[in-house]
Amino acid sequence: MRGEPSCPKCGGRVRAPGLFSDSWQCDAHGAVHPLQPVIPPSVEALSVVVHRTQVPVWMPWPLPVGWLFTGVASAGDDRTGGKATAVACSGPGPLGGVGEMVLVAEELGVGLGARYAGIDGPDPGPYMNVEKPPQVKVLAAGRPTPMWHVSGTPDDRAVFAGEARGLWVWAVVWPEQTGLLMYDELVLTDLRDVGAEVDLVPCGALSPRILT
Repeated sequence: MRGEPSCPKCGGRVRAPGLFSDSWQCDAHGAVHPLQPVIPPSVEALSVVVHRTQVPVWMPWPLPVGWLFTGVASAGDDRTGGKATAVACSGPGPLGGVGEMVLVAEELGVGLGARYAGIDGPDPGPYMNVEKPPQVKVLAAGRPTPMWHVSGTPDDRAVFAGEARGLWVWAVVWPEQTGLLMYDELVLTDLRDVGAEVDLVPCGALSPRILT
């Protein structure tokens, strides 16, 4: 587990703002919104991200039967607030075994979703064919939200992306067959909207997927 901020695009080390730059810097990607260290999943950890972020914190809510919250990450600093969030959940896969999902909300160009998706990024646009009907539709904060399959990703996962509340929303699921959950009219809730109900989120062990 990392103990200091890193680049949301590659996981590399970043330099804090200083005399010559007012932004965090990655040697490979230049100015970035730093990915904060991931801490073990808990209601408290979730609440910290919920209260400091400027973007949605998406979670399937209610969670699918048997599923647990297994990690949260955010990119941004105290000056800018959170510019991207990632929430991991794990549970029984629709075809057996363990399924895992990471939901990402982010501003344009942050690159965190692309990192979990396993593509160069930073945004999903070039990897989606929006000329065709969306492969799935979810309900995000009460609004029907089309999501398209993201191409060019590793074979071990299924990736979908779309736009919700004017920002990118990504769903990355492992193994690929767990993507069947996305066809089941998944309901996504922005945890910034649920208030005290966030205390009811069931927590599991930290997912290694959130540390990718």
